[in-house]
Amino acid sequence: MTDPSGAKPTVYLHDYRAPAWRVREIELTFDLDPAATEVAARLVVERDPAQASAPLVLDAEELELLEVRIDGRVLSADEYAFDAKQLTIPGPHDPDSRIPALTVETRVRIAPEHNTALQGLYLSGARESGFLLTQCEAEGFRRITPFPDRPDVLARYTVTLRADRARFPLLLANGNADGAGELADGRHWARFVDPHPKPSYLFALVAGRLASIEDEFVTAEGRRVRLVIHAEADAIGRCGWAMQCLKYAMAWDEQRFGRCYDLDVFHIVATHDFTMGAMENKGLNIFNAKYLLADPDSATDDDYRHVLAVVGHEYFHNWSGNRVTCRDWFQLCLKEGLTVYREQEFEADLAARTLRRIEDVKTLWRAQFSEDGGPLAHAVRPEQYSEINNFYTATVYEKGAEVVRMLATLLGRDGFRRGLDLYFERHDGAAATVEDFLAALGDANGRDLTPWLAWYRQAGTPELRAHGHYDAAARSYELTLEQHTAPTPGQPDKQALPLPVALALFDAHGAPLAVPLEGEHAPMHERVLLLERARATFRFIGVDAAPVASLLRGYSAPVRLRHDVDAAALALQVRHDSDGFNRWFAADALARRVFADALAHGAPDAQLCALWTGCLEHALRVDGSDAALLAELLTLADAGSLADGLAEVDPEAVHQARTQVEQALATALAGPLLARYHALAQDDLAATTLAAQAQRRLRNACLALLCRADPAHLELARRQFADASTLTDRLAALAALVRGGGDEADDALAAFATRHAGDALVLDKWFTLQAAVADPATLARIEALSAHAAFRWSNPNNVYALFGAFALRNPRVFHRADGAGYGCVAEAIARLDGLTPQVAARLATAFGGWRRLEPARRALMRAELERLAARAGNSPDLADILARSLAD
Repeated sequence: MTDPSGAKPTVYLHDYRAPAWRVREIELTFDLDPAATEVAARLVVERDPAQASAPLVLDAEELELLEVRIDGRVLSADEYAFDAKQLTIPGPHDPDSRIPALTVETRVRIAPEHNTALQGLYLSGARESGFLLTQCEAEGFRRITPFPDRPDVLARYTVTLRADRARFPLLLANGNADGAGELADGRHWARFVDPHPKPSYLFALVAGRLASIEDEFVTAEGRRVRLVIHAEADAIGRCGWAMQCLKYAMAWDEQRFGRCYDLDVFHIVATHDFTMGAMENKGLNIFNAKYLLADPDSATDDDYRHVLAVVGHEYFHNWSGNRVTCRDWFQLCLKEGLTVYREQEFEADLAARTLRRIEDVKTLWRAQFSEDGGPLAHAVRPEQYSEINNFYTATVYEKGAEVVRMLATLLGRDGFRRGLDLYFERHDGAAATVEDFLAALGDANGRDLTPWLAWYRQAGTPELRAHGHYDAAARSYELTLEQHTAPTPGQPDKQALPLPVALALFDAHGAPLAVPLEGEHAPMHERVLLLERARATFRFIGVDAAPVASLLRGYSAPVRLRHDVDAAALALQVRHDSDGFNRWFAADALARRVFADALAHGAPDAQLCALWTGCLEHALRVDGSDAALLAELLTLADAGSLADGLAEVDPEAVHQARTQVEQALATALAGPLLARYHALAQDDLAATTLAAQAQRRLRNACLALLCRADPAHLELARRQFADASTLTDRLAALAALVRGGGDEADDALAAFATRHAGDALVLDKWFTLQAAVADPATLARIEALSAHAAFRWSNPNNVYALFGAFALRNPRVFHRADGAGYGCVAEAIARLDGLTPQVAARLATAFGGWRRLEPARRALMRAELERLAARAGNSPDLADILARSLAD
């Protein structure tokens, strides 16, 4: 029976069964055309003897079925069933037959130019000039050809592409090239063979007119690998940095994890029409252009770092995801969490470890903690789902990576490497589970890691409470740690989790203390305490004075820390902690105390504020400080993050309190901020080195605060906007001018749009900057920008840049008291659901926190959710998000 809401039936982890039929080999032949592409498939299939009576079921959606053959014989229509979801062949052959395999052939027709869902085979760009490409994860391959479209069916692929040479001169598919030639009527063909078995979600093809750059990498095993990046002609000049990043990633993965590349060629293709960041298709990665293109005039410093990270991430999937894939989609965290961790370590090793860790934690707090605290909460490995597209979440990616990081902390660098080597050795060419991963790590290190399954099974963010007690007479310090996880949907009862708590102690002057735990003999400056139950006390001996405890160093566990410590101890950490992350962590904790005071009493406490700003002034005046870290210290958490943990949120009150705190910071530090800004202006402002990027980051943080402190400083922003030699500086100056408002802001916005006209990625930043302005008039601007010539509703980047930024980064206006912000986004969601359902569903997650709002806004947001849910014809993607958001 069809669910009237549009939702799919629920799939449960405990119902998993191995496939009744496996595909050993598949040959695909494509006659490519944007309007009507024909796909011929030849599958060699084998039945599971334990499921001898099972029919052959092939997933098939949005396909025009032309023909079905079994072992060369054409089947009549009454010999199979074909509906909107599946092709079912009841009894392909006698289950008692000794024939080990049979051949299934199908021919279908599809219409790529009408595929606005951007799943399966679709057209990127205009019909006359665009190119064809695929996106198959998670369930897009069934939109190309009938197939058991699940990750535990791994086959070897041979693919032949045929197309008009003038229209599609470039033909690409996974694997190594295995021939090419000419056909009649100006057509040509190319064949590709992938020797490695892979699941259908990793299939890819590209066909069109694209420019390219090439390089080469020789692996540690001596394989010469041809590296090729393809993009449209006007963008190929910005792909040089991505090529360098690819070579960095290949070398790093060999050195850090012993993983070498395994094909003769590695292709990357850039597109502007993509619902995700990038896709790790075997040997043929497809990238959202925003994570591939970079030069100083069209990409910010953050963009350069994102290209490094995402190129690395997709390359690392070659082993953690491709060579070893996931048994079912419940195990999605197995490839994504592990690969995010590998990506994080890659960027940390090559770029700035402290900055990367701060940014990862801020993302975790903003996206994942809020997800864990709302109706969309789910475990890292969920027990059930309706629409798998909706589980590409911060929980699976970011929290999944944090679980891997905790295991790496527990086992140590060498131990984790041993475990990962064993995991790849055991499961190469196969589909694995979380249990397989933990078993390999444990077996390689002689440890039982079964308790860590709780991290994969249990939703919610643990709260870690810490209380220290110093006994002068006994010269001992006791640290009591206690954990608790609040109920989440479907999980009212929680168990204690294994929590590694990295720790160091400092004396009253900030000097590190080396003291032993009771029962130990060797004193240590740093250690990791493992909290394995709800409460435990750890006793340090030989402590001459009350210490300051630096907890969760490097953020060793994804928890909310409630540390019973005074503000002076936090200030000492900001000044003296040897862990850069924990310096920021302490400063952030101080800032949150200042904010809480302002929210509760209408103004920040002067003494507490002076303590906080004094720490930052000290850092600002010390020339040797890490510039990128200092920029983070000077940047106040956004309103959404500051509101996290409040029982009931009034977005306007949060905005006003945050504004007061930021104003107090800017006013207190105006002098040293101005001095540092001018000092940094003497440096090379166009360099792309890490040092130059860090200095720009700090200079622009100073500029933002200076313009907040005194509108007269907007003159600095005017000059920087006019003279900027990089997009980073130009965009930072524009942001300061826009926050200042008035005609000057409008003039600067117009000048920026004129300079970058035709560059879609830069104009997306222009959309985002305006959408995030915390002014009630922004709502009218959003509606006007959605009609701008550079905005396309069918382009996910445009939609996320405008409506995503508004809903997720502008809480003051999105949560307007009259509900108009909710109505604006709800209308966009309804429109998008008919075009690109995945985009509509992701935008709808902005409504997930409605229960935490004050009553009036809560009612308004719920009404919009109910209105959307009542619409006829909602996609399964959107229906699932709405149903879970409204569930009791």
